[in-house]
Amino acid sequence: MSDEIIKKVQSEYLKKDIPQFKAGDTVRVHLRIVESGKTRTQVFQGIVISRRGSGTDETFTVRKIAAGHIGVERIFPLHAKTIEKIEVVSRGKVRRAKLTYLRGRVGKAAKVKELRTAKKSSK
Repeated sequence: MSDEIIKKVQSEYLKKDIPQFKAGDTVRVHLRIVESGKTRTQVFQGIVISRRGSGTDETFTVRKIAAGHIGVERIFPLHAKTIEKIEVVSRGKVRRAKLTYLRGRVGKAAKVKELRTAKKSSK
């Protein structure tokens, strides 16, 4: 009984316009930031290294390399109201769900292969 009530309340807060993405994909997250009464949009672009949780509690971690050698990670709640939109820049070809091994890598070693999609020919 209580699970049904929780799911019903959570369904009101779920976002509908979230693109499909997984670990290894490069995403661009547009955040709404409020500073001294003014709002602006800040973009955080990097590789998704993990997704966890479900429903309104789902989060994803994005890692980018700043200044050439410093790794910056940020954890975003997937259904947060501060996220304006999520763009998938490229798809990555990976064989695991969590890419924590990227934390010890910098430069070319921290790259993920891009997933090639076959174009269907119309005959």
